[in-house]
This record gives sequence, C-alpha cells and structure tokens, in this order.
Amino acid sequence: MQLVRGLHNLRSLPGGSVATIGNFDGVHRGHQAILARLRERAAELRLPSCVVIFEPQPREFFAPEQAPARLTRLREKLELLAAQGVDRVLCLAFNRRLRELSAAEFVHAVLVEGLGVRHLEVGDDFRFGCDRAGDFAFLQKAGVIEGFSVEAATTIEVDGERVSSTRIRQALADGELTSAERLLGRSFSITGRVLHGQQLGRQLGAPTANVQLKRRRAPLNGVFTVSVRLDGETRVGVANIGTRPSVRSDGRPHLEVHLLDYRGDLYGRRLQVTFHQKLRDEQRFASLDALQAAIEADFAAARAYWRL
Repeated sequence: MQLVRGLHNLRSLPGGSVATIGNFDGVHRGHQAILARLRERAAELRLPSCVVIFEPQPREFFAPEQAPARLTRLREKLELLAAQGVDRVLCLAFNRRLRELSAAEFVHAVLVEGLGVRHLEVGDDFRFGCDRAGDFAFLQKAGVIEGFSVEAATTIEVDGERVSSTRIRQALADGELTSAERLLGRSFSITGRVLHGQQLGRQLGAPTANVQLKRRRAPLNGVFTVSVRLDGETRVGVANIGTRPSVRSDGRPHLEVHLLDYRGDLYGRRLQVTFHQKLRDEQRFASLDALQAAIEADFAAARAYWRL
C-alpha cells in the first residue's frame, strides 16, 4: 500500500482512482463494508483504490481537549487499511488552510486535480468543506459536472444498531469487550513501543512494560487480561490502563503490561496488546501493600482465565 502525505505529493502520480473519505477510526465492520465496495468498484474500473484520511482528525483540530479517545493511532490505522487491500492512502494535514477550503474548492483540489476520482464512495451523511457546507447531494452534482460517480456507502448494523466508532468507544468504556469485538470484527488492541517507566512494578515483584500510548485519552480504563504479540509468538498477561491514581500521576493515560512467566528485556520493543476480559476498574489504594495485594489477585484471576 502506498502512503501519500499531502496533496503536493500527488502531482507525479499517474491515472485516476476510486476513492472514499473519512476518519476510519478503528477500521470497524462498517468501514470494512465500505472498503469491500471500494475494492469492487476499483476492480471494475481497473483503477487503484484510495482512502482519504485526515491527521489530526477534524474534532481533534477544533477541540483537542474534548475530542473522543482514538480507537487507532495513525500507524495502526494504516496497517489495518493495508490489510483490507487498499492501494493508496492520502493523508491530509487538517489545518487552518484545509479547514477554510470551500466544498467546491475541496472537490476541485482533492478529488479532481489531486486524485482524478472516477468514482467516490461516501456515507449519505458525509459533510465536508468550510463550515461543513458540502454534503452528499453536493457531491452528486459535482460528479455530474466533473465526470465521476458517487455512491452512498452501505450501512452495517449489529443487533439492530448502526456500527460506528462512537458505539465502539462506549462499549470499550463500559468494559464490554465482547460487544466491541463484534462491532470491530476483531478483538480490540493497542500497539506501542515499550518505554522506561517508574519501575514501581519491579519493586513490587511485578515488573511491567510501559507501552507508549501517544493519546490524550484512552478508549478504555481498568485492569484486563491481555495477550501480547512478541517475536512472532503470543504471550499472555495482565494490563492496567489509566492514570495510575495510587502512584505519582501526571494525569495522562498509561498502559502497563505484565507478561506472566516472562523474564526477558522488553525495552524498545514494539508490542501489540490485545484486550480480552476486564478484571476490575482502576482504583486508588491507601498503601503499597494494598496495591501489591490487588496486583497478586489480578495475576491469579488472569491465570485462571488463561488456565495456567
């Protein structure tokens, strides 16, 4: 899959494309249906498929403190899009210049001049351009003039409700991992590199890997049984994700993972942490002894879950 950062890098790319536009946060089952249709239309027209995404996501640009927790960082999103068979991703910097483009300017600069779009897949509630003035009807009219077709993406429902990133965030926040898995089409995971931490876990006899989140807020909170991909193998353990109220906290979310029966050095390694069952909420303990007792109980619960 080819990644193009910014419209200026599209000038040397030949031919047209079949495209879709969106945040694609989580690349969930609804997104997967859009991408399946995108591949079909690209094959019919013998053109590359292209997904247009924004970085940061628009709500993160307008109100970073109130923006919802991300399901996927950019790197994770790109890996998931590649796994869906996307040929090209155009990642546009969402900044003041892009925000001020009118709907007509966006169509001309991005879709016509930038991508040479022949067919566009978007949701019928899609809005774009300055003050969100552009909509599905606007795209249909522009397509007639510019020579591209526009099709409304198929809505996917699970248990009678539309699949959405918002619904998945709520399921994760509620600790309903099975529900989140049905909506995502896979178990929820977070990937990051292991950084040096405070090493409190080591002092308590429970060394943990401090996995870099690169998020303002995490989509889930608490203590979980997890599996971790490491050196092509899957290991199991326990993870705490939250603000660590029992120790010196900086108020930011942290992901700490303990691998059961593992003694190797994980610093600098990139781990994929998959969440399976919530054991409890994160809580503040009155003493380190109380914290250590809770950690030991968590390990016992994880061993029972994994039948170790």
